[in-house]
Amino acid sequence: MSTTAPVPTLDALGAHPARAVAQAERPLTAGTDRYMKAAAHAVARAAVEELRGRAPAVRRRGTRPAVAGSRVLVLAGGGHNGGDALLAGALLARRGCHVSAALVTARAHPAAMAEALAAGVRVAPDPLAEAEAFAGAPGPAARAPALVIDGLTGIGASGPLRPGARELVAALLRAGGPGRRRFGVLAVDLPSGVGPDDGVLAGPVLPADRTVTFTCLKGAHLLGPAARVTGRVEVVDLGLPVPEGAPLARRPLDGELGALLRPPGSADHKYTRGVVGVRAGSVTYPGAAVLSCAAAVRTGAGMVRLDAPARVVDLVLASRPEVVAAPGRCQARVLGPGVEGSEAGWDNQVAAVLEPRGPVLPTVLDAGALAPLARLVRAGGRCGDRHVLVPHAGEAAALLTGLDRPAGREAVEADPAGAVRTLAALTGATVVLKGSPTLVAAPGEPTLLSLDAGPPWLATAGSGDVLAGVLGAVLASAEARAEQGGQTLRPEACAALAVRLHALAGALASGWAGPGTGHPVAAGDLLDHLPGAWEALRSEADRASA
Repeated sequence: MSTTAPVPTLDALGAHPARAVAQAERPLTAGTDRYMKAAAHAVARAAVEELRGRAPAVRRRGTRPAVAGSRVLVLAGGGHNGGDALLAGALLARRGCHVSAALVTARAHPAAMAEALAAGVRVAPDPLAEAEAFAGAPGPAARAPALVIDGLTGIGASGPLRPGARELVAALLRAGGPGRRRFGVLAVDLPSGVGPDDGVLAGPVLPADRTVTFTCLKGAHLLGPAARVTGRVEVVDLGLPVPEGAPLARRPLDGELGALLRPPGSADHKYTRGVVGVRAGSVTYPGAAVLSCAAAVRTGAGMVRLDAPARVVDLVLASRPEVVAAPGRCQARVLGPGVEGSEAGWDNQVAAVLEPRGPVLPTVLDAGALAPLARLVRAGGRCGDRHVLVPHAGEAAALLTGLDRPAGREAVEADPAGAVRTLAALTGATVVLKGSPTLVAAPGEPTLLSLDAGPPWLATAGSGDVLAGVLGAVLASAEARAEQGGQTLRPEACAALAVRLHALAGALASGWAGPGTGHPVAAGDLLDHLPGAWEALRSEADRASA
């Protein structure tokens, strides 16, 4: 089977709008099925790999599992994605797979339909009954490798699935999600029913184990919640042009981020390494200051200064005696972890950061510092891009509501890309919306940064305090470098670097190697692994430049 080689680096590509992709392709694809056939070969190749991966272990060394005899169900709509799926089904049928097609349209792509029938693909007379039987698959047939190829809708669709397609998806969903169901799912371009550009799920979606897309990424591959149902994403180059213009989102390479880390030179000292000022902790939440300060230290800050109640200072110094509990010059600030919003004079302290008497320092505004922000912005205050807000979904919802854009946590989680863009526009700040994936928006910039947020084990109390400290250290190092005439780093790049350091530390601490692996961690466990994460990113940068 001839195949089209995949683009080697997923992360290097931006995610472009579906309409721009279609417009760029149209002059070349009109009147020819050449590209559809190339896409089908790529889908069929991926299907073979998935089927072999699901086959029983082969004892004889060097023998690959057979594909013949595998069961494949093609879900096909009336668009080009349905044609891709049917042609891929035809290729698999010719390799000996038992392929059936569940159609949700009376207008399947005619050439693809003819090819599928000629290859022996069986068209199910009752698509819903076929899906239900495939999902249940009792008896010996259940032991054969099985795969669903999802070609119901493509990047031109929007909104929830139509009733016929929704019924098929619902029947297959009853078999469970990835890792629990008997069959794998391979999506063509993207799982049917997701918003191609915004990643919104407007209704039921069949989560994929793998997605094969073409030319470039689409928003759904990098933006939650759709990004969580695409599985492994492979981008295949069909020889079609990538759209011009800014992408919707991009995922920076680890090597690209690692190149932003600067090992100290022989002339460096603590003030040229970057000094972080931390205002964190309270009598109720003293541990937040411990974690934030320790994270800044372990990420490589030359000095960490702490401003906190006496009890908090005592706890921090007991665990990190190198922290300095005295005022002085700093090159970045971390404001808010563990601080109670009701603290006397707290609004004034946050206001002083938004409108300082001197130069604006890079400042992380987290947790308690986010509470008064909406009031200050409504009163005429304004952030700049050097103010970096780090909310989770609940805090983002509260900020939006306080800024007269009422939203609940569920609404933010349903459309995180819309939420993070709106917050950046309303406040003027760089915004890091924590989640899976974590999104970074810079005011006035059309492209979001999408970051792998690390293993689910990181969803634990104090993890965000560690991230705040890491980000403070990264910003202070960048500011110190700029003061010495070096490269000036944009805050969104610093934020992306901090998120990846935090994620890699989480993977190292938990022993995470993929879904379903690893072990529980406490936020404090991340601290000892931050230097290893730092080294891993630098190594990626060295490999990239070699």
